[in-house]
Amino acid sequence: MSRRKPELLIPASNLEVLKTAVIFGADAVYIGGEAFGLRAKAKNFTPDDMREGIAFAHAHNVKVYVTANILAHNYDLDGAREYFAELKEIKPDALIISDPGMFMLAKEICPEIEIHISTQANNTNYQTYLFWWQQGAKRVVSARELSLKEIKEIRDKIPEDMEIESFIHGAMCISYSGRCLLSNYFTGRDANQGACTHPCRWKYAVVEEKRPGEYLPVYENERGTYIFNSKDLCMIEYIPEIIDAGIDSLKIEGRMKTALYVATVARTYRKAIDDFFDSEEKYRENMSWYQAEISKCTYRQFTTGFYFGKPDENTQIYDSNTYVNEYTYLGIIEEIDERGCAKFEQRNKFCVGDTIEIMKPDGSNVEVKVLNMYDEEGTSVESCPHSRQTIYVELSQTPNKYDLLRVKTEA
Repeated sequence: MSRRKPELLIPASNLEVLKTAVIFGADAVYIGGEAFGLRAKAKNFTPDDMREGIAFAHAHNVKVYVTANILAHNYDLDGAREYFAELKEIKPDALIISDPGMFMLAKEICPEIEIHISTQANNTNYQTYLFWWQQGAKRVVSARELSLKEIKEIRDKIPEDMEIESFIHGAMCISYSGRCLLSNYFTGRDANQGACTHPCRWKYAVVEEKRPGEYLPVYENERGTYIFNSKDLCMIEYIPEIIDAGIDSLKIEGRMKTALYVATVARTYRKAIDDFFDSEEKYRENMSWYQAEISKCTYRQFTTGFYFGKPDENTQIYDSNTYVNEYTYLGIIEEIDERGCAKFEQRNKFCVGDTIEIMKPDGSNVEVKVLNMYDEEGTSVESCPHSRQTIYVELSQTPNKYDLLRVKTEA
């Protein structure tokens, strides 16, 4: 095969999700600190969490990239200097940056850390890639608006050592390369400073100036009112085309998503990539498994975005802004005690007698019965109604550390 095997790059909102991404198949994980990233509402990482997360990832031969991709104002720059000085000591594998000023600061303060240019920088042509390469960037994240044909043309015109990273799965932004002012206008929260309130998912109506209070719904071809609401990107069926385009890093969107989402997407794309590099026949044979598994995490229907041409009305969802959610996340196994009970911090209620599912990193799903449940004092309980309660469960089959528990959502 002429193309190198691409990296699978997975998002993580916190330390638990980072560890999940690592265990479930990531080659690299991208995270945000407590400032200067574009997901300010995500829990994000304290410096100590970063150190622990990077150590855990490196112990499993997984890289960690840190976002610093805000479009900075003057008042951001002194804090950015301090932040980059701190990252110099923490030693992530790369920084993800979009602002030229932030780029210059990072080069000055921590030149030994790779810099990747964020999709926010509107990277739509090979001259832009060459510009950033000449400045010292190792990698550029392609704009969401590029087709695979355009990415392949870029690949042919940039140095072989320069890397292309592209989003292949997750939520799509209505605005060009994510540079949106809706949130600023409606709420005063700057999307380009990491505080987006996602008004593209809201329901809209028209009010006539002389008839205040009379709301006329905005319809488009009578399909509904969510005029900005895009379907989610999913390229699980097009791994061969992605490889052929010469993309080096396959990026999953979702730094505000749960561990269940991250585990599901990471595991599915990991298997698809590995199967394809074993043989295209194996990849084709397992397609129904990928499709079934990828639909088990939250999503808003699927589209291929701009990869095969400009999207049309079929890439929008006009009648709803809600996710499809087939499974409920219960928790991740922290350890197995001497009784054979699995300890974990539960995220949703379930009961003794319930049938739940163990989701394993190797791709298998094991249906099990909840036989017994105990609280931290060892008292037998019938259910766990309090969120984030540490409990011990005896299951009909003993799970392993880092296995994930989930339950099918009732229709």
